[in-house]
Amino acid sequence: MAVSEKTKILEYKGHPLRRKDNLIYYGSMSDKYIIMLQVTETKKLQDIDVPTRVVVQLQLTDPDLKSRDRVVKKSEKNSFFEAIDVAAVWLDRALAAG
Repeated sequence: MAVSEKTKILEYKGHPLRRKDNLIYYGSMSDKYIIMLQVTETKKLQDIDVPTRVVVQLQLTDPDLKSRDRVVKKSEKNSFFEAIDVAAVWLDRALAAG
């Protein structure tokens, strides 16, 4: 993960990451697809909450669609690292396909 010097936006494999509470959005809303990662379960590891269940959704960014109609693919992973790896592959493939 890298932090862009100009805008101070966290990126992973060339796509921006934005977090709001337990939701992490991966990708750009200006693209056709975006990934939503939802942390649904955590455990304490010393003083840090570590995700133990993360829902991954590949979504269309079309604002005219209802939220349930935007979901293209969905999966559940047991760690954030598994989830972000799947998210990166899904997003790159979806954007390449158009």
